[in-house]
Amino acid sequence: MAIQFNRNAYTKVFNDLDAYRDYCRFEGKVFDEKALYKKEDPNWIAYQKYLGWLRAKARNAERNRRN
Repeated sequence: MAIQFNRNAYTKVFNDLDAYRDYCRFEGKVFDEKALYKKEDPNWIAYQKYLGWLRAKARNAERNRRN
C-alpha cells in the first residue's frame, strides 16, 4: 500500500511559508516558521492583517477602475 501525496497541499504550505518569510524580511519582523498558521502568534496576526489590507487595496482599486 503506497502513501498518496497531496501535491497541491504541499505546494500551498511552501508558497505560504515563502510569502510569510518575505513579509517578515521586508517588515523587519522575526521569522519563525513555527508561527505559520498559528493564530496566537503576534507576527502571524500582523501578517494576516497585512494580507487583508492588500485585499482591500486591490478591491478598492478595482472599484475605482470601473467608475
